[in-house]
Amino acid sequence: MSTYVVGDIQGCFAPFQCLLERVKFNPDKDRLWSVGDLVNRGPDNLGVLRWFYEHRDNVTLVLGNHDLHLMAVSAGVRKPSRKDNLDDILDAPDREKLIEWLHYQPLAHFENNVTMVHAGIPPIWTVQDTLDRAWEVENALQGARHREFLRDMYGNDPFVWEDSLSGMTRLRVITNYLTRMRYCTRKGKLDLISKGPVPIPDAVAGKKVAPWFSHKRRLTKGQTILFGHWASLEGVTDSKKTIALDSGCVWGNHLTAYELETGRRIRCDCDGISNSASA
Repeated sequence: MSTYVVGDIQGCFAPFQCLLERVKFNPDKDRLWSVGDLVNRGPDNLGVLRWFYEHRDNVTLVLGNHDLHLMAVSAGVRKPSRKDNLDDILDAPDREKLIEWLHYQPLAHFENNVTMVHAGIPPIWTVQDTLDRAWEVENALQGARHREFLRDMYGNDPFVWEDSLSGMTRLRVITNYLTRMRYCTRKGKLDLISKGPVPIPDAVAGKKVAPWFSHKRRLTKGQTILFGHWASLEGVTDSKKTIALDSGCVWGNHLTAYELETGRRIRCDCDGISNSASA
Protein backbone atom coordinates (compact mmCIF):
# COMPACT_ATOMS: atom_id res chain seq x y z
CA MET A 1 0.00 0.00 0.00
CA SER A 2 1.23 3.48 -0.88
CA THR A 3 0.04 6.98 0.01
CA TYR A 4 0.42 9.59 -2.71
CA VAL A 5 0.03 13.30 -1.96
CA VAL A 6 -0.90 15.41 -4.97
CA GLY A 7 -0.33 19.14 -5.40
CA ASP A 8 -2.81 21.78 -6.55
CA ILE A 9 -4.84 20.24 -9.40
CA GLN A 10 -7.12 23.23 -10.11
CA GLY A 11 -9.26 21.43 -12.65
CA CYS A 12 -6.38 19.88 -14.62
CA PHE A 13 -7.96 16.45 -14.88
CA ALA A 14 -5.84 15.01 -17.72
CA PRO A 15 -2.49 15.55 -15.92
CA PHE A 16 -4.09 14.16 -12.76
CA GLN A 17 -5.09 11.02 -14.64
CA CYS A 18 -1.53 10.85 -16.00
CA LEU A 19 -0.19 10.84 -12.43
CA LEU A 20 -2.59 8.10 -11.37
CA GLU A 21 -1.48 5.97 -14.30
CA ARG A 22 2.20 6.70 -13.72
CA VAL A 23 2.09 5.52 -10.09
CA LYS A 24 -0.31 2.67 -10.97
CA PHE A 25 -2.75 3.93 -8.37
CA ASN A 26 -4.93 1.12 -7.04
CA PRO A 27 -7.94 2.41 -5.08
CA ASP A 28 -8.34 -1.01 -3.45
CA LYS A 29 -5.06 -0.67 -1.60
CA ASP A 30 -3.51 2.77 -2.16
CA ARG A 31 -4.54 6.12 -0.67
CA LEU A 32 -4.51 9.57 -2.22
CA TRP A 33 -4.05 12.80 -0.27
CA SER A 34 -4.60 16.26 -1.75
CA VAL A 35 -3.23 19.59 -0.48
CA GLY A 36 -6.37 21.30 -1.81
CA ASP A 37 -7.38 23.59 -4.65
CA LEU A 38 -9.03 20.79 -6.56
CA VAL A 39 -10.78 23.31 -8.80
CA ASN A 40 -10.69 26.59 -10.71
CA ARG A 41 -8.74 27.91 -13.70
CA GLY A 42 -8.16 24.48 -15.32
CA PRO A 43 -10.23 22.94 -18.15
CA ASP A 44 -12.12 20.16 -16.30
CA ASN A 45 -13.08 21.15 -12.77
CA LEU A 46 -16.12 18.89 -12.76
CA GLY A 47 -14.09 15.85 -13.78
CA VAL A 48 -11.67 16.39 -10.89
CA LEU A 49 -14.37 16.97 -8.29
CA ARG A 50 -16.40 13.96 -9.44
CA TRP A 51 -13.32 11.72 -9.28
CA PHE A 52 -12.61 12.72 -5.69
CA TYR A 53 -16.24 12.25 -4.70
CA GLU A 54 -16.42 8.83 -6.34
CA HIS A 55 -13.22 7.77 -4.55
CA ARG A 56 -14.07 9.52 -1.28
CA ASP A 57 -13.40 6.40 0.80
CA ASN A 58 -9.79 6.34 -0.41
CA VAL A 59 -8.92 10.04 -0.41
CA THR A 60 -7.96 12.61 2.20
CA LEU A 61 -7.95 16.27 1.29
CA VAL A 62 -7.70 19.66 2.90
CA LEU A 63 -9.57 22.64 1.52
CA GLY A 64 -7.77 25.36 -0.41
CA ASN A 65 -8.77 28.94 -1.12
CA HIS A 66 -10.22 28.03 -4.54
CA ASP A 67 -12.33 25.26 -3.02
CA LEU A 68 -13.74 27.72 -0.48
CA HIS A 69 -14.39 30.21 -3.26
CA LEU A 70 -16.36 27.60 -5.20
CA MET A 71 -18.55 27.06 -2.13
CA ALA A 72 -19.18 30.80 -1.80
CA VAL A 73 -20.09 31.18 -5.49
CA SER A 74 -22.33 28.11 -5.33
CA ALA A 75 -24.08 29.51 -2.25
CA GLY A 76 -24.79 32.76 -4.10
CA VAL A 77 -22.90 34.96 -1.63
CA ARG A 78 -20.01 35.77 -3.98
CA LYS A 79 -19.95 36.59 -7.67
CA PRO A 80 -17.47 34.68 -9.84
CA SER A 81 -14.33 36.61 -10.65
CA ARG A 82 -13.21 37.29 -14.20
CA LYS A 83 -10.66 34.47 -14.04
CA ASP A 84 -13.02 31.82 -12.63
CA ASN A 85 -14.25 29.00 -14.84
CA LEU A 86 -16.49 27.07 -12.49
CA ASP A 87 -19.54 26.84 -14.73
CA ASP A 88 -19.09 23.13 -15.44
CA ILE A 89 -19.63 22.45 -11.71
CA LEU A 90 -22.29 25.12 -11.17
CA ASP A 91 -24.36 23.77 -14.10
CA ALA A 92 -23.91 20.09 -13.19
CA PRO A 93 -26.95 18.01 -12.14
CA ASP A 94 -24.96 16.61 -9.19
CA ARG A 95 -23.70 20.02 -8.07
CA GLU A 96 -25.45 20.03 -4.69
CA LYS A 97 -24.10 16.61 -3.74
CA LEU A 98 -20.55 17.56 -4.69
CA ILE A 99 -20.61 20.93 -2.91
CA GLU A 100 -22.13 19.44 0.22
CA TRP A 101 -19.33 16.88 0.34
CA LEU A 102 -16.75 19.68 0.11
CA HIS A 103 -18.34 21.36 3.11
CA TYR A 104 -17.38 18.37 5.25
CA GLN A 105 -13.69 18.33 4.32
CA PRO A 106 -11.06 19.61 6.78
CA LEU A 107 -8.63 22.52 6.57
CA ALA A 108 -5.86 20.54 8.29
CA HIS A 109 -5.06 16.84 8.54
CA PHE A 110 -2.66 15.05 10.91
CA GLU A 111 -1.73 11.39 10.61
CA ASN A 112 1.38 9.38 11.52
CA ASN A 113 3.29 12.53 12.54
CA VAL A 114 2.57 14.22 9.19
CA THR A 115 0.52 17.42 8.93
CA MET A 116 -1.14 18.53 5.70
CA VAL A 117 -2.51 22.02 5.06
CA HIS A 118 -3.12 23.99 1.90
CA ALA A 119 -0.96 27.09 2.46
CA GLY A 120 0.99 26.75 5.69
CA ILE A 121 1.12 27.05 9.46
CA PRO A 122 2.04 30.36 11.11
CA PRO A 123 5.24 30.24 13.17
CA ILE A 124 3.33 31.01 16.37
CA TRP A 125 1.11 27.88 16.19
CA THR A 126 1.81 24.29 17.13
CA VAL A 127 0.33 21.39 15.18
CA GLN A 128 -2.34 21.01 17.84
CA ASP A 129 -3.16 24.74 17.63
CA THR A 130 -3.54 24.29 13.88
CA LEU A 131 -5.91 21.35 14.19
CA ASP A 132 -7.99 23.07 16.89
CA ARG A 133 -8.33 26.31 14.93
CA ALA A 134 -8.98 24.53 11.65
CA TRP A 135 -11.86 22.80 13.41
CA GLU A 136 -13.40 26.19 14.22
CA VAL A 137 -13.63 26.99 10.50
CA GLU A 138 -14.80 23.46 9.67
CA ASN A 139 -17.56 23.86 12.24
CA ALA A 140 -18.65 27.11 10.58
CA LEU A 141 -18.68 25.48 7.13
CA GLN A 142 -20.85 22.65 8.39
CA GLY A 143 -23.22 24.77 10.46
CA ALA A 144 -26.56 26.39 9.76
CA ARG A 145 -24.90 29.81 9.25
CA HIS A 146 -22.33 28.64 6.72
CA ARG A 147 -23.55 31.15 4.14
CA GLU A 148 -22.63 34.00 6.49
CA PHE A 149 -19.15 32.57 6.93
CA LEU A 150 -18.65 32.18 3.17
CA ARG A 151 -19.87 35.72 2.56
CA ASP A 152 -17.59 37.28 5.17
CA MET A 153 -14.43 35.16 4.88
CA TYR A 154 -12.95 37.42 2.20
CA GLY A 155 -10.50 40.14 3.20
CA ASN A 156 -7.06 40.63 4.73
CA ASP A 157 -8.01 41.95 8.15
CA PRO A 158 -6.93 41.06 10.78
CA PHE A 159 -3.34 40.56 9.70
CA VAL A 160 -2.19 38.67 12.78
CA TRP A 161 -3.48 36.12 15.28
CA GLU A 162 -4.50 37.10 18.79
CA ASP A 163 -6.06 34.69 21.26
CA SER A 164 -8.66 37.32 22.10
CA LEU A 165 -10.11 37.40 18.57
CA SER A 166 -13.70 36.25 18.26
CA GLY A 167 -16.45 35.85 15.70
CA MET A 168 -15.76 36.40 12.02
CA THR A 169 -12.44 38.21 12.53
CA ARG A 170 -11.11 35.11 14.29
CA LEU A 171 -12.39 32.77 11.59
CA ARG A 172 -11.04 34.99 8.80
CA VAL A 173 -7.46 35.07 10.07
CA ILE A 174 -7.52 31.30 10.63
CA THR A 175 -8.74 30.84 7.07
CA ASN A 176 -6.10 33.18 5.69
CA TYR A 177 -3.29 31.39 7.51
CA LEU A 178 -4.35 27.95 6.36
CA THR A 179 -5.42 28.72 2.79
CA ARG A 180 -3.71 31.96 1.64
CA MET A 181 -0.47 32.51 3.58
CA ARG A 182 2.95 32.61 1.95
CA TYR A 183 4.96 35.24 3.83
CA CYS A 184 4.66 36.45 7.40
CA THR A 185 6.73 37.92 10.21
CA ARG A 186 8.18 35.75 12.97
CA LYS A 187 5.19 36.75 15.11
CA GLY A 188 2.72 35.73 12.43
CA LYS A 189 1.81 39.06 10.86
CA LEU A 190 0.64 38.26 7.35
CA ASP A 191 1.93 39.62 4.06
CA LEU A 192 -0.89 38.70 1.69
CA ILE A 193 0.46 40.85 -1.14
CA SER A 194 3.71 39.07 -2.01
CA LYS A 195 3.34 35.91 -4.09
CA GLY A 196 6.68 35.38 -5.81
CA PRO A 197 9.87 33.65 -4.67
CA VAL A 198 10.95 36.88 -2.88
CA PRO A 199 8.70 39.28 -0.93
CA ILE A 200 7.74 42.75 -2.10
CA PRO A 201 9.80 45.34 -0.16
CA ASP A 202 7.86 46.94 2.71
CA ALA A 203 4.72 44.90 1.99
CA VAL A 204 4.32 44.90 5.77
CA ALA A 205 5.56 48.36 6.76
CA GLY A 206 8.57 48.28 9.03
CA LYS A 207 8.50 44.51 9.46
CA LYS A 208 10.74 41.78 8.10
CA VAL A 209 8.79 39.01 6.42
CA ALA A 210 9.96 35.59 5.30
CA PRO A 211 8.34 32.39 4.04
CA TRP A 212 6.26 30.99 6.88
CA PHE A 213 8.39 27.82 6.99
CA SER A 214 11.76 29.60 7.23
CA HIS A 215 11.34 31.26 10.63
CA LYS A 216 13.94 29.71 12.90
CA ARG A 217 11.75 29.66 16.00
CA ARG A 218 8.50 28.49 14.47
CA LEU A 219 6.70 26.11 16.79
CA THR A 220 6.40 23.38 14.15
CA LYS A 221 10.15 23.23 13.52
CA GLY A 222 11.16 19.63 12.89
CA GLN A 223 7.61 18.54 12.04
CA THR A 224 6.78 17.07 8.63
CA ILE A 225 4.38 19.44 6.86
CA LEU A 226 2.89 18.98 3.38
CA PHE A 227 1.48 22.04 1.63
CA GLY A 228 0.59 23.51 -1.76
CA HIS A 229 -0.58 26.98 -2.84
CA TRP A 230 2.85 28.42 -3.73
CA ALA A 231 3.78 27.48 -7.29
CA SER A 232 6.66 29.95 -7.59
CA LEU A 233 8.63 27.95 -4.99
CA GLU A 234 8.94 25.21 -7.63
CA GLY A 235 8.95 22.66 -4.81
CA VAL A 236 11.99 24.13 -3.07
CA THR A 237 12.01 24.91 0.68
CA ASP A 238 14.77 25.15 3.28
CA SER A 239 13.96 21.83 4.94
CA LYS A 240 13.30 18.27 3.85
CA LYS A 241 10.39 18.23 6.29
CA THR A 242 8.50 21.14 4.73
CA ILE A 243 7.31 19.64 1.47
CA ALA A 244 5.95 22.02 -1.18
CA LEU A 245 3.78 20.33 -3.79
CA ASP A 246 2.22 23.07 -5.95
CA SER A 247 4.25 22.94 -9.17
CA GLY A 248 2.02 25.23 -11.24
CA CYS A 249 0.12 22.76 -13.38
CA VAL A 250 -2.59 25.29 -14.19
CA TRP A 251 0.11 27.60 -15.60
CA GLY A 252 1.45 24.91 -17.93
CA ASN A 253 4.22 23.50 -15.73
CA HIS A 254 3.80 20.18 -13.90
CA LEU A 255 1.47 18.33 -11.58
CA THR A 256 3.37 16.66 -8.73
CA ALA A 257 2.65 13.69 -6.51
CA TYR A 258 4.74 12.75 -3.48
CA GLU A 259 4.95 9.18 -2.23
CA LEU A 260 4.72 9.51 1.53
CA GLU A 261 6.47 6.25 2.37
CA THR A 262 9.55 6.80 0.17
CA GLY A 263 9.79 10.55 -0.46
CA ARG A 264 9.69 9.95 -4.21
CA ARG A 265 8.29 12.74 -6.39
CA ILE A 266 6.38 11.90 -9.55
CA ARG A 267 5.45 14.51 -12.16
CA CYS A 268 3.28 14.84 -15.24
CA ASP A 269 3.56 17.68 -17.72
CA CYS A 270 0.74 20.18 -18.07
CA ASP A 271 1.59 21.53 -21.53
CA GLY A 272 -1.21 23.55 -23.06
CA ILE A 273 -3.10 24.06 -19.79
CA SER A 274 -1.98 27.67 -19.29
CA ASN A 275 -3.71 28.92 -22.45
CA SER A 276 -7.08 27.57 -21.37
CA ALA A 277 -6.56 28.77 -17.80
CA SER A 278 -6.05 32.37 -18.87
CA ALA A 279 -8.77 32.42 -21.51
